[in-house]
Amino acid sequence: MDLTIWNILLSFGLGLIGWLARNLMAEQQRISILLNRTREEIAKEYVTKQEAKYDITRVLDRLETLDNKLDRLMGTRE
Repeated sequence: MDLTIWNILLSFGLGLIGWLARNLMAEQQRISILLNRTREEIAKEYVTKQEAKYDITRVLDRLETLDNKLDRLMGTRE
């Protein structure tokens, strides 16, 4: 009888541990999927270094053009 109770308790305990492990693995997989989706969404919203460098270069070129025009304008008025 003592051995039967011990077998029942062990079976119940191991079953509970197995059930918890399965749920934890499923939760970990769900979190992993959400993390991957988040990484994909972030990549869509932000620019790469090359794109930022290209845009800054365009802005600086435009400012240089405006600076040259202002210099010419100020030179003709004097």
